[in-house]
Formats: sequence, structure tokens, C-alpha cells
Amino acid sequence: MDKEKLKLGKKLQDFRTAKGLSIRELSKLTGITSSMLSQIEHDQVNPSINSLSTIAHALAVPIYRFFQEDEVSGPVVASGERKTIGRPDKGDVFYELLTPDTLGSIEFCMMIIPPNADTEKISHCHTGEEVAFLLEGSSVDIKIEENMYILNQYDSVRIKPHCTHAWKNNTDKPVKVIFAITPPSF
Repeated sequence: MDKEKLKLGKKLQDFRTAKGLSIRELSKLTGITSSMLSQIEHDQVNPSINSLSTIAHALAVPIYRFFQEDEVSGPVVASGERKTIGRPDKGDVFYELLTPDTLGSIEFCMMIIPPNADTEKISHCHTGEEVAFLLEGSSVDIKIEENMYILNQYDSVRIKPHCTHAWKNNTDKPVKVIFAITPPSF
């Protein structure tokens, strides 16, 4: 889904103004330049997941709120109609939302990790439980708290609530990890 349909910039502007912050004040809180924040608000650039996470944290808004729709979608998500979270064109880790929206009680996503990439800069911690399944790729490393695990293709892992975790693809091919989180956290 393109950024105009998602209205990410408008939502950012709405959340920022609801907190009574100027772009300059949000810039100081996030370390993201005022110019970049303005470009995001005007849908001229698509922020990285790390940047969006930083903005969401500064605004005290769960990141999934940026992807909620005002209108409920139909129940089917065609493969070419998935909402993309992140910047696949930049070689970053990105996500495809496999549920029509984030309005339900469960979130179903596919994370695509490019070759030799990781999510260390955006370690996750959810209030709910997560289950992940390595759909495509020979293996992927996952660090949960201080423990390292290796998932091979078709392996799965349960991640308990409030456990910090990060993924690393040490291979020369992209990996695809499907995961479900309840309640939604993006």
C-alpha cells in the first residue's frame, strides 16, 4: 500500500499536534531533524521502522496506531495489497501486514530480513505474546533477552510478553518470518 493511502504523515501530524508539540520540539525529543519530520508529515519520505519507533516513543503513541485505519477493511488481504511497514527500497528490514488492519485482537505480519541484516537497532518488546515461524530462508538467529537461538526453515518460537528480542540474518539470501502478536503492537 502506498504512503498516500496509509496517511502516515497526516497521522504523525495529528499525534504531534494533539501533544501540543511543534516540529522543532519533536525534533529535540527524537534526534530527527525538523526537515526530515516535515518531509514525513508531508508524505515526501517514508520513515524507517527505527525512526517511526523513535517518533512513536517520543509521542507516547503505540507504533501500530500509525497503521490503524479509520474504516474497517474487508476480511481478505490480497498479496499485492499488503501494507508495508519500513523501507524495502533501502535494504532495511521491513514488514508486511497480513491482516486487513490492526483493529482486531491479533496482529499477523511477515518480516523480511535482507541478507546479512538485523533488527538490533529496533529490538522489540511487546506487552503481549508473540509466535514466529521461519517460512523462507535456511536459518535466522534470534536473541531473546540474553539468550541466542537459531531457527531453521519451518522452525517456530514463542516469545513471552515483555521479552526484548532481535533478529539477525547471517545468510546471503533474504529470510521471511511470519509472526502473530496479541494484542497488536505495530
